[in-house]
Amino acid sequence: MADIDNKDQAELDMADMEDVEEVEDEEAGEDVNSKARQLTAQMMQNPQILAALQERLDGLVGSPSGYMESLPKVVKRRVNALKNLQVKCAQIEAKFYEEVHELERKYAALYQPLFDKRSDIVKAAYEPTDEECEWKADEEEELTVSKQEEMKEKAKVEEEKKDEEKEDPKGIPEFWLTVFKNVDLLSDMLQEHDEPILKHLQDIKVKFSDPGQPMSFTLEFYFETNDFFTNQVLTKTYKMRSEPDESDPFSFDGPEIMGCTGCQIDWTKGKNVTLKTIKKKQKHKGRGTVRTVTKTVPNDSFFNFFSPPEVHEGGELDEDSEAVLAADFEIGHFLRERIVPRAVLYFTGEAIEDDDDDDYDEEGEEADDEEGEEEADEENDPEYDPKKDANPPAECKQQ
Repeated sequence: MADIDNKDQAELDMADMEDVEEVEDEEAGEDVNSKARQLTAQMMQNPQILAALQERLDGLVGSPSGYMESLPKVVKRRVNALKNLQVKCAQIEAKFYEEVHELERKYAALYQPLFDKRSDIVKAAYEPTDEECEWKADEEEELTVSKQEEMKEKAKVEEEKKDEEKEDPKGIPEFWLTVFKNVDLLSDMLQEHDEPILKHLQDIKVKFSDPGQPMSFTLEFYFETNDFFTNQVLTKTYKMRSEPDESDPFSFDGPEIMGCTGCQIDWTKGKNVTLKTIKKKQKHKGRGTVRTVTKTVPNDSFFNFFSPPEVHEGGELDEDSEAVLAADFEIGHFLRERIVPRAVLYFTGEAIEDDDDDDYDEEGEEADDEEGEEEADEENDPEYDPKKDANPPAECKQQ
């Protein structure tokens, strides 16, 4: 009888051990899954890994999955008919973007008088009237009439003091330089030696290609007379294409920039900030004598923007040139779409605050999603007992 009891006990012990092992396996599995999730999150924050992953995914586009090969021949024929329809959709979409470009050209002509007046105010060619300078604040920022009058009087006294101390500034000094410095994408291009030159930048205009001409746009940078170069206008032209590629029509996703052309800057002698002079010592192998050699090498500068790498039809670029062009296209598009139309808001910083708000909204949504997932996990957990929650939220505690 004792032997039977011992045998039963041994079987129970073995069962317990198996339970323990299963629990340990589950815990180990959870640790592995947790580490995997952490590793995945870290990888997704690495831009180099993301770029490599995107390149890999791009390489998979159009590659057979095996499913198509398994379809009956008659179904494959019908799928081919759908693909032909898709090509025709891409061709119609290309026409749509061509008409959008025509609309942009039409409305650019309507915007231009306003942009010209903006330029006149910035460079002190026009002094706005009191009525034009009136700006109604948001309701939450509005003050009482008495407070407004008090502040106006105080501002008037301060203005009079400033006028006595120094000459009244003309226009809006350093308008475009301030815009550039307020935008990360542009400020990253600026060097300290660029700033004295950009103080002379008076306007940036966007010109679209004429009707019937290949799709393109030109950025025109207008400078007042300065000591650095003799050009009054520096230009950058972006050539675009809005038609599906015959070899890969399904990749069409709207107009794409195919290349860009800068301009020659006529630098004043000794003022070219895109070049710098360095001195190097060289030792003669035989005689052992040392000499100093002066070399001119490229220098980091915003004005390299006007000398992009040349793209020849059918030619290939190295990785560095491709990276430069990709950044160049992004900057050109951003100047055209955001900076030129909304320059004053980037000058004041309001446009930047709006961009930041958008970022925070996205992060908030992500956080809400994560909280929702945690709550769902608790609800789906069969062992979860809300009564055992030792720390309920403060608002849930009964008084």
